[in-house]
Amino acid sequence: MSTDATPEPTESPAPALPTTEVAAATASTPVVSAAPAAKKRVDLAGNVIATGRRKTAVARVRLRAGSGKIVVNNRPLEVYFPTVKDRELVAGALGHVGRQQSVDVDITVSGGGPTGQAGACRLGVARALKDFDTELAEPLRQGGLLTRDGRMKERKKYGLRGARRGTQFSKR
Repeated sequence: MSTDATPEPTESPAPALPTTEVAAATASTPVVSAAPAAKKRVDLAGNVIATGRRKTAVARVRLRAGSGKIVVNNRPLEVYFPTVKDRELVAGALGHVGRQQSVDVDITVSGGGPTGQAGACRLGVARALKDFDTELAEPLRQGGLLTRDGRMKERKKYGLRGARRGTQFSKR
């Protein structure tokens, strides 16, 4: 017996597995990597799905290869967003990477007002483009299109008439 306190093994080592069984065993165990895996959502029809948010508006975007048609809530982009500013905001990500005529976009948006909805659509389209073609991720990030706008309405505080507006002061 040795002088240290570690006991000697009494069982024989496990028999060596054939290489095919080792490969099958390692394939079934999940591999944990340091970097998170890209979350690419694709539906049964092959559409890339992404979500964009701005203020209280939420946009679900489906992107697929096509001819450049953009539909928002089952209406054409020009009908749903009548102002040029909002239309340019929605299609801005496509124009930034030069994909206006090569993809079709179907957007379902709810909540908020027109500007918030347009901002949510822009973020959703940019995220869908990033998943559609991974080479577009860097130009979209450089253009600031993958950054969520975190500005929200400030909550009303007690004792005030709004978020910061107090009651009117009276001298008499």
